[in-house]
Amino acid sequence: MKLISVNVGLPRDILWKGKSISTGIFKEPVEGRVQVRTLNLDGDRQADLRVHGGKDKAVYCYPAEHYEYWREQLPDVQLPWGVFGENLTVEGVSESEMRIGDRLQIGSAELVVTQPRMPCYKLAAKFESEDIIKRFLDSRRTGFYLAVLREGELGAGDSVEVISRDPNEVVVNDITESYIDKDTEIMKKALRIDALPERWRTYFEEQLNASER
Repeated sequence: MKLISVNVGLPRDILWKGKSISTGIFKEPVEGRVQVRTLNLDGDRQADLRVHGGKDKAVYCYPAEHYEYWREQLPDVQLPWGVFGENLTVEGVSESEMRIGDRLQIGSAELVVTQPRMPCYKLAAKFESEDIIKRFLDSRRTGFYLAVLREGELGAGDSVEVISRDPNEVVVNDITESYIDKDTEIMKKALRIDALPERWRTYFEEQLNASER
């Protein structure tokens, strides 16, 4: 498993549906070593901290292998590394294998897998396409977020090492499936994971309570 590209960007204003919106989804590859902080990478910021960023969404990771799929789906769109808003483009890592709570070492930074990326309207604005949100979610090629357990430096070419695996065996795509299909068994398993973010924990508890009424 390998880190292919490190991508950062600062928020910018763009027009979408006649309105100006601020978004940090535009990322570009950078060379050299990059410092990973508790809330983001150096040179990177999120625009709307109500729904983006924070310690559970400090770093967004996206598999390089998915780019081939999207090049077939979006033949007229340029797709450089970082185009989906990811900070880390990685090889040999997938949502069907990485578990929520898995701990990773990349460079000198230690990180933990926390949740899948749920696409919002800013992805549609970036691609100037209303249907990209549904297509992105339906593809299950969502990428995933990482929280920073130990700050450090990383750079393209570094290996991605799994240093521990969560025993609950809930992979990233399980969370996505539970969101789409309301799978209560997955929700119950997910609630046992220490790394599960509070927003997901609250959502699953509400869904389980509703199912028992």
